[in-house]
Amino acid sequence: MSTIWIIGGGIESIPGLLKVREKGHHIVVSDGSPAAPGFRLADESFVVDTYNAEQTVEAAVSYNLQNPLHGVMAMGSDVPETVAAVAEALDLPGPGLEAARLFGDKLTMKERFLKHGIPSPWFQAVDSPREVEKIIRERDRIMVLKPADSRGARGVIRMTPDIDAAWAFAQSQNYSPTRRVMIEDWVEGQQISTESILCGGRVVTPGLADRNYEWLERFRPYVIEDGGDLPARLSLTERAELDDLILGLAEAFEIDHWTLKGDVVWTSKGPLIIEAALRLSGGYFCSHTAPLCSGVDVVSAAIRLALGEALEWDRL
Repeated sequence: MSTIWIIGGGIESIPGLLKVREKGHHIVVSDGSPAAPGFRLADESFVVDTYNAEQTVEAAVSYNLQNPLHGVMAMGSDVPETVAAVAEALDLPGPGLEAARLFGDKLTMKERFLKHGIPSPWFQAVDSPREVEKIIRERDRIMVLKPADSRGARGVIRMTPDIDAAWAFAQSQNYSPTRRVMIEDWVEGQQISTESILCGGRVVTPGLADRNYEWLERFRPYVIEDGGDLPARLSLTERAELDDLILGLAEAFEIDHWTLKGDVVWTSKGPLIIEAALRLSGGYFCSHTAPLCSGVDVVSAAIRLALGEALEWDRL
């Protein structure tokens, strides 16, 4: 029996925790809330802020002295840096701390995209509303303003001509823990959510959904996805092209194994990566909709990766 430390015990972790229990593993859950629902499925639990990597590492290292850990992962929580920090501290399988830090900051992530030729929308850091206005005038197109280090579309503003730059800048800045804001092109095209499994230089993407933005005007200037449709409208050739793009992304960030979620827009010139994250998707995408559509048990594959076990590629 292996012992797995799960970082985050929110409601979306429940399907994954049930899968870990089904496989007979010993479960340790850490979460900042004493009332985290995941604690009910844990053999042992720790109240630790999931975003505080230092405190989580301290708790995991202390636990490991008496009860060896065999893996660490998260499900339904955007905490790849915390996962990677615990993995590095205890020499467990993980995504790599440097890669997790790069992905955790949209500016450093996109700078790595640029350096390695990963196709992505044009972007730039901005320091003031005046700079935002200047860029919009010069590029003469719809832009997107967003925090450099937030999540879940919080503070993401679509800069149509009627949007006040000062208001939008303040909105985005308020959602950034480091008070940094960036601007990027709004690219028209088919918007796609991806869920990929990476291991040993290979990639498979069982999770593919067309993101639904039919109420974009109703919700403007906020960019709010209204679910998704599976399977995505992609040919086999396009799916192979997308896998090649994701594999190139993994190589650029030196990721040998883990799960990777992506936000992609398909243009007339092919796919562009808007953003990516070293984790399983939220919204029950990895645990429910992707497996129902593809037949692939994404969460079980993620558990095997966290334990350093070989994957059964014919089942992926």
